[in-house]
Amino acid sequence: MDKSIKILENLITYTLKRHGVLLSNIANVDTPEYKVKDLIFPKLVEEEGLKLYTTNDKHIQTEEINKPEEEVIELNIENWDDKNNVELDKEVAKVTENSILYQTGLHMLSTRIRMFKNALRRS
Repeated sequence: MDKSIKILENLITYTLKRHGVLLSNIANVDTPEYKVKDLIFPKLVEEEGLKLYTTNDKHIQTEEINKPEEEVIELNIENWDDKNNVELDKEVAKVTENSILYQTGLHMLSTRIRMFKNALRRS
């Protein structure tokens, strides 16, 4: 179909996985020695959005869009007295931001699919 659909699929998958990691941080807010984690997704928009598209065989070829590897990392931030570094307000803000990104990705994907359906009906 279209490369944008694969990019949006990767974005939605990433936000779902990150949501789980962030909620785990919130669930462990009172766990001694728990370290905050986050899911790192290497520059999804920058890496995918700036690729060259070819319209002629003589153009420079680019690689296919592959699903970038995400990585769960422990964030090295200051600890509380119990060596737990979860800050509830920051984690809730991250969950909210992640939810907005997820909803935006779903909306864009459904709009893109609707555009393809309309194009197929007219042809």
